[in-house]
Amino acid sequence: MSTDPTAPLTVPPVGRRPGLWRVADDGLASRSARTRGSGPYEAAIPAVLTAPALTLSIPGDLAADVADAENALTAFDAHAGSRLGADNPALGPMSAVLLRTESASSSQIEDLTVGARQLALAELDESRSSNARAVVANVRTMEAALRLAARLDLDAILAMHAELLAGAEDAGRLRQQLVWVGRSGLSPLGAAHIAPEPEDVPAALEDLLAFIARDDLPILLHAAIAHAQFETIHPFTDGNGRTGRALVHAMLSGKGLLATTAPVSAGLLTDLGAYTGSLTAFRAGDARPLVEEFARAARYAAATGTRLVDDLAAQLEEDRERLAGVRRHALAWSVLPRLIGQPIVNAAHLQRALEVPAMTAQRALAQLTDAGVLQEATGRSRHRVWQHPGILRILDAYASEVRRQS
Repeated sequence: MSTDPTAPLTVPPVGRRPGLWRVADDGLASRSARTRGSGPYEAAIPAVLTAPALTLSIPGDLAADVADAENALTAFDAHAGSRLGADNPALGPMSAVLLRTESASSSQIEDLTVGARQLALAELDESRSSNARAVVANVRTMEAALRLAARLDLDAILAMHAELLAGAEDAGRLRQQLVWVGRSGLSPLGAAHIAPEPEDVPAALEDLLAFIARDDLPILLHAAIAHAQFETIHPFTDGNGRTGRALVHAMLSGKGLLATTAPVSAGLLTDLGAYTGSLTAFRAGDARPLVEEFARAARYAAATGTRLVDDLAAQLEEDRERLAGVRRHALAWSVLPRLIGQPIVNAAHLQRALEVPAMTAQRALAQLTDAGVLQEATGRSRHRVWQHPGILRILDAYASEVRRQS
């Protein structure tokens, strides 16, 4: 096992399938644009990861780096439980907010930036922001990924994608056309990555899923390579990045590294150039930069996720002090920990979530408002919503920290 810090982690490089592209004369593109965009291209042929002879010789320093990153994630997982307590009613909402943080970060990689307030409003169907609705769809994708983590087969992958693009014609369906990663929507010529031809996708996914079923690799390294292979295959017309990052969390959970969610995508977001460069290196036959990026992202997720847990838990303790004058059996106490996961609420949401009558929900909102925990945010007499400004500030501060480093 090599200890050379520059030693590659060798993987089979992608192959190439030549093709000829012609830009259609549909009246939308100029003659010169059609000429520039027409010509020969080479689609990727994903390497076979389950070939009998395939072994991964992991350099010693890289193995140590991965082990360190996995230990950091495990420690973070334990901290989230110990900081709140396994029986604390806030632990579920804390898991939810970490899930939303990861979903928002994953979406930000694709420029779907949205603030905590709009995201919380979107959960109540109160937001007009299309980006916020897209991030909520990503939350559903992550939830599906964790729900299906024990059986990562083709049906699970399709179910994740169906959640992400719910309602779209091609949601949960493999693509039937060529796709590429690049600026031009007209032509694959000059694209950073031209995905496999659609007829090559099913076999490539079958090979990937067989690779995912291995149980002899470090989990974080295993997830990183599976993610890169998924992005190379690009099996859908849209949503490949977010589905591929959901797959990472399904593997981290399903293979036992994490019980909750850690904002690994937030770590990848801090150096997008290095992340995309590592995908290019993987396709050329060296997975080392990719695994290094995932190890760095995991350590970032653990460190910043710990601070996020601590900040939100401290806010919850402060709110408990504000509610000290309210009877202990009052519904307001049950609402309080839920505000971590959903910092904007209305009476209808509380009725559904806690299965209580409308008047009981309204009384709890009044108690939380009188105690200074919530603020009524609309000024309307009907269709009112209440927000927790402290939790929203914490979540926005975390998002700003990530964006400053990207």
